[in-house]
Amino acid sequence: MTAQDVMVRTPDARLDGQLTMFPGATAVVAFAHGSGSSRHSPRNQAVARELNMAGIATLLLDLLTPDEERVDDVTAQQRFDIGLLTGRLTGAVDWLASHEDTEGVPIGLFGASTGAAAALRTAAERPDAVSSVVSRGGRPDLAGTEALQLVRAPALLIVGGADSEVLRLNEEAADRLGGPSRIHVVPQATHLFEEEGALEDVADAAADWFARIMGERER
Repeated sequence: MTAQDVMVRTPDARLDGQLTMFPGATAVVAFAHGSGSSRHSPRNQAVARELNMAGIATLLLDLLTPDEERVDDVTAQQRFDIGLLTGRLTGAVDWLASHEDTEGVPIGLFGASTGAAAALRTAAERPDAVSSVVSRGGRPDLAGTEALQLVRAPALLIVGGADSEVLRLNEEAADRLGGPSRIHVVPQATHLFEEEGALEDVADAAADWFARIMGERER
């Protein structure tokens, strides 16, 4: 298993990323980070490690350029620009589909917070490329009703049991999704899943979902 720094070229940007790929990987999952986060998010890195152990390759990437991140740190505007984030993530999906190491490998998306809305919109825009979506503490409602209805990929929406407003928004979004979906509630967890065992629950649920939808690795 090797992790390599990569430059993901999209139509409007060059994005820094880390691709962990290995022989026999059954799928590759691109991560769309949440508000004010990046590819260095410890929560997403923890989930990525669990996916790698389950035989699933991962792409952690920054959806904003360094200049955009500096502006966003002050204004907090780009992190809520779902159109911008979707364009970047869609570009990353196209990059994975044509990259020599991942071409032909099923692609999944893991979105956190506002990144979940971008993941679902990308799934709507690339129905033939995106095989599955997982949302962690996400805002799928921000994808918009039209996009949600166009999603065909199976979607798992993971929400903290104590994150009541986000849970309500996820339940409403699940009713609008065009493909199969399931909500996984982590008991007593809040929005960032900082409680003991909460993030492990998230990682296990995501790994099980992706493995079931996109295939188990041969043992």
